[in-house]
Amino acid sequence: MKNNEIELDVNDEKRKIWLNGKILNFNEANISVLSPATQFGISVFEGIRCYWNSDSKKLYGFRLHDHFKRLMNSAKIIEFNHTYSIKDFYNACRESIIANNYKEDITLRQTLLLDGFGSFHSKDNISMFAAPIARGRMIDETKKKGLTCKVSSWQRISDRSLPPRVKIGANYVNSRFAHLDAVKDGYDTSLMLNDRGTISESPGACVFIVREGLLITPPLTSSILESITRDTVIQIAQKILNITVIEREIDRTELYIADEVFLAGTSFEIVPIISIDRFIINTGEKGILTKEIMDKYFEIVRGNNKDFLNWIEEIY
Repeated sequence: MKNNEIELDVNDEKRKIWLNGKILNFNEANISVLSPATQFGISVFEGIRCYWNSDSKKLYGFRLHDHFKRLMNSAKIIEFNHTYSIKDFYNACRESIIANNYKEDITLRQTLLLDGFGSFHSKDNISMFAAPIARGRMIDETKKKGLTCKVSSWQRISDRSLPPRVKIGANYVNSRFAHLDAVKDGYDTSLMLNDRGTISESPGACVFIVREGLLITPPLTSSILESITRDTVIQIAQKILNITVIEREIDRTELYIADEVFLAGTSFEIVPIISIDRFIINTGEKGILTKEIMDKYFEIVRGNNKDFLNWIEEIY
């Protein structure tokens, strides 16, 4: 593993991909090399987690409807002319997973992309693929206590340039610069400031801090994604743990004196941050509230909390 990235066997020839209504072998699922998606990054997507319950022997998709609603909103904002419905999104997701018959935790990339031979401003010829793959945790906690971060010199994109609430493939160039810069400096990843100079998010995840028993996170207007995992964490804190959640601006130096800091996202799930700009966060260990939220999160996603069964859907 390099740069805190999970090693995925993405080239497994046995993998099946759903592409434009067909289940194809991995090496047969192709788009044009001259498409606007490959040339300009014109695509919108969702990263979706599904969790295997080893006791019930069932695979559960987590908050599928919320992901598909956000995918539809992204396609609307980027002005894709397509005929896909939310039901179509569900069907592609399920068919791709069933074709691979996973019996473990997986992640699924579901993407609408500008195909064909148009340009960056084209609106038609929209393709869709759904590509599941086995995936475990972001970090091995038996080997690593949490992530080290730096506050990046790269500013987070804003609604005046590339709207962060839209999951556009091209948006991740911003995340790429910030992440690679941090890795070159010896950190695991970074945190970015918005155009107001306050904390936005990390490349690929939202940030939460704990101060004096309060859970604090930047508001949706801080140049962040309308994160489904962020909403999950907020509801766990409020409804299960009875923790007060405050959505407000966070200054850079406030991170250094926080009692706990963690990241939350579909890919990251819940991951503690143990230092920022070489400042150790509290004792440099996973915080108590972070652990409680993590435990409840994994209880919910595996279908073991009866109060949140509306968030999970059985795949098989």
